[in-house]
Amino acid sequence: MTIFEALRESHEIQRNLVKRVLETSGDSTERHQLFKELKEELSAHELAEDRHFYAPMMGTDVGISLSRHGIAEHHEIDEMIEELEKTDPSSPSWIAQAKKLSEKVHHHLEEEEHGFFQTAGKVLDEKQKTSLATKYRSDYSKAKHAD
Repeated sequence: MTIFEALRESHEIQRNLVKRVLETSGDSTERHQLFKELKEELSAHELAEDRHFYAPMMGTDVGISLSRHGIAEHHEIDEMIEELEKTDPSSPSWIAQAKKLSEKVHHHLEEEEHGFFQTAGKVLDEKQKTSLATKYRSDYSKAKHAD
């Protein structure tokens, strides 16, 4: 498995969770549970991706701006999560904010999969692609099960 395949696995989980969160309504147990799962997924993914995708790319001229951009978007997503946590889940503004979060997550994943990955594919050698996948999956798994 390569780092790109490992990241895509988590991307699919994120797409599914964000879709399911948007299908919830009101201050429901389902909304709370799915939002909690989404927060945990995004957090684990960001931590491991920053370490095992963006950090290695920072060491290359072509990777610096891509990595800075990707990491900046992680911070924007974190801030959107914090805003949602402060908002009453039964208010109409909660779902409006959740939609904005969904759009940001989708934008970020698309950018990675259709831009960053191609650049990284040229920069990283085959050994790096598989070793980074192993390290990513290990840190991702630890972060997911840290609770």
